[in-house]
Amino acid sequence: MSDDFQRQTEPVAMAQPRSAPPPAEGAGPVVGVLWMVITGILFVGVTAVVKHLGGRIPAAEAAFLRYALGLLFLLPMLPALRAARLDRRAIGLFSLRGAAHTLGVVLWFFAMTRIPIAEVTAMNYLSPVYVTLGAALFLGERLAARRIIAVVCALIGALIVLRPGVRALDPGHIAMLGTAVFFAMSYLVAKVMADRQNPTVVVAMLSITVTIGLAPLAALNWVTPTLIELAWLMLVAVLATCAHLTMTLAFRAAPVTVTQPVTFLQLVWASALGWAVFDEGLDGWVILGGVIILGSVSFITWREAMMKRRATRLAADHH
Repeated sequence: MSDDFQRQTEPVAMAQPRSAPPPAEGAGPVVGVLWMVITGILFVGVTAVVKHLGGRIPAAEAAFLRYALGLLFLLPMLPALRAARLDRRAIGLFSLRGAAHTLGVVLWFFAMTRIPIAEVTAMNYLSPVYVTLGAALFLGERLAARRIIAVVCALIGALIVLRPGVRALDPGHIAMLGTAVFFAMSYLVAKVMADRQNPTVVVAMLSITVTIGLAPLAALNWVTPTLIELAWLMLVAVLATCAHLTMTLAFRAAPVTVTQPVTFLQLVWASALGWAVFDEGLDGWVILGGVIILGSVSFITWREAMMKRRATRLAADHH
């Protein structure tokens, strides 16, 4: 978790970069898929460690400690931060993003102590769907009929995972719905800021603002952590940082349309881990709902890639 809970953080950070650098020499779809498989394993590792910690440390405090420890990874970013010229609007947007992300992080840590890993993973796939809706509502992006159908299918997938009326909903399920919404808000602000600021500054400001935002929430109900608990939280930071690195390598090696569907494997790893380590049953409905949600996300990603390619081609023809 040091990129941006979107890329830096535990739940599957699925907001994609606006433009990817050209593939590295020798890279290709197979390399991109392999890096994304490793990314998925690392992110599930993050989830498993938080699950292992349990609920002794309050969610807000656990999140704060994770981010505070993760500030160590910001040291290489200090030159870019010093060089940044942040006006009042930029500071305001970064603060807004930090507030939204703070709430999302707290809810995610809380959900991890309440519901199975597979359900957290499946419901986390909703964030890109909310990003699509938010981009249409607040950024003026066109929401075509096919994308509307994909969004509806994703929401149906969420209902399959939750099955309200068929089983009792845990507060963790409600927390995950809120997590997806707040992370989507964070991603939308990041999308706006990515056009105006160095990506390094965007990443660093997220870590700083979320750490500041979590501090008072953690202080409200502070439980002194043991050295072992601090070590586990440092492991969370390391795993998340490595996950963001491998995700970046995946994006460099292959198009997002190739790497996006691979994120489904996170649900497979999460289900297997929950069954083998945490004695959580395998729930076919959760896997089915997760497949539907991710299928919708993959379709939206594919459509956006096609539209971007078409726009680029038309612009080239025009010139």
